[in-house]
This record gives sequence, structure tokens and C-alpha cells, in this order.
Amino acid sequence: MTTFYCYSKCSTCKKAEKWLKEHDVSYQKIDLVEQPPTKEQMLTIFTKNEKNLRYFFNTSGMDYRKMNLKDRVDTMSKEQAAELMSKNGKLIKRPLMVDAVKATCGFNTKVYEENWL
Repeated sequence: MTTFYCYSKCSTCKKAEKWLKEHDVSYQKIDLVEQPPTKEQMLTIFTKNEKNLRYFFNTSGMDYRKMNLKDRVDTMSKEQAAELMSKNGKLIKRPLMVDAVKATCGFNTKVYEENWL
């Protein structure tokens, strides 16, 4: 099952969901703010994409800036990042799409076509 973590007020999430519906992609929708992935889930998600930790962070978000994470992410362990994200879903770049073998953050039609069709 593909899981679509999103934030209802996010315009990028709305675009991604529209694309998913237009392409008949089945998914389970979870609100990233109300039900962020657990620490264990985030650690598993990190293994499903070869990008660095910064890829998974919402680097343009207010919480990210307030916590001054820009200077800390590159030296942060995966466990530390997963702990932070599990406590504050707004730190996760959205939308986050996850299945049994892969994970993507953000919405890009080419990436979605390559991974979710």
C-alpha cells in the first residue's frame, strides 16, 4: 500500500493529490501534522531513498528555521532527525509518498511518473 503523507493547507500537497487522482493511483492519505510518522517509520523511510537527510526536511518551513536546523542537519544522525520529525510533522518535506520499497518528498510530475505509476 502506498501512503501519501500530506498537509491539508499545503498547495503542493493539493496538486500532488490531484495528480494521483487523475492517474488512478491508489493510496492511503495521512495528515502529516496530525499523525506524523513514528521515529521507527522515519528510520525505515530514510532507507527507501538514497538522498541525504536534508532531502526529507521542509527546509522552507517556519519550524525548520525557528529551530535553526539549517546549521545542524548535516551533522545530525538519522536517529536524531527521525526523532525530531516524529514529534513535528511540519519538519518533513511534503507531500511524502512511501511504499514498501521507495519514498519521495515534494511533488514533481516527472518523479511521480517514474515512481508512482
